[in-house]
Amino acid sequence: MPRLILFNKPFGVLSQFTDKGTEGSPRKTLSDFITVPGVYAAGRLDQDSEGLLVLTDDGQLQNRISDPKFKQPKTYWVQVEGVPDEAALKALRTGVTLKDGKTAPAKAEAIPEPENLWPRDPPIRVRKSVPDSWISLTITEGRNRQVRRMTASVGHPTLRLIRAQVGEWTLNGLGTGQWRKA
Repeated sequence: MPRLILFNKPFGVLSQFTDKGTEGSPRKTLSDFITVPGVYAAGRLDQDSEGLLVLTDDGQLQNRISDPKFKQPKTYWVQVEGVPDEAALKALRTGVTLKDGKTAPAKAEAIPEPENLWPRDPPIRVRKSVPDSWISLTITEGRNRQVRRMTASVGHPTLRLIRAQVGEWTLNGLGTGQWRKA
């Protein structure tokens, strides 16, 4: 039976167990939170993204979760600058053209701020003259910084990005930095 761990990755943590980056200022990694041997992240979350990271010791399962050819849906809660109108949401739903080509259609909808949301450290920048809002965005691709590039392409840069769901697994009940076996 494969081991499966669901982890709520905090902002600023690398999606790997070691840091081969710069000396003198070690960054936090998965090893600062998870002590289960032999598990590896199925996919990645950028250092400045938060939320659900699935880890497993099963290479085939890891591939099925992370390889875009399997079209595993991933849902993100995205705090964006401004308030997207229906035209912006429709563009996300039909696919937007990025430098590396057009994205597949996504599920996109305006949502209220997610309940029980933990504070981010450091907090996002707030500009009194520019409102912010939240959208839920579900994609089946896995391009580099795809969600951030998609929201920027429709005129609403991402301020905070939280992955809430990968396939059937959700973030529900996990505080930031917490993990559980699935």
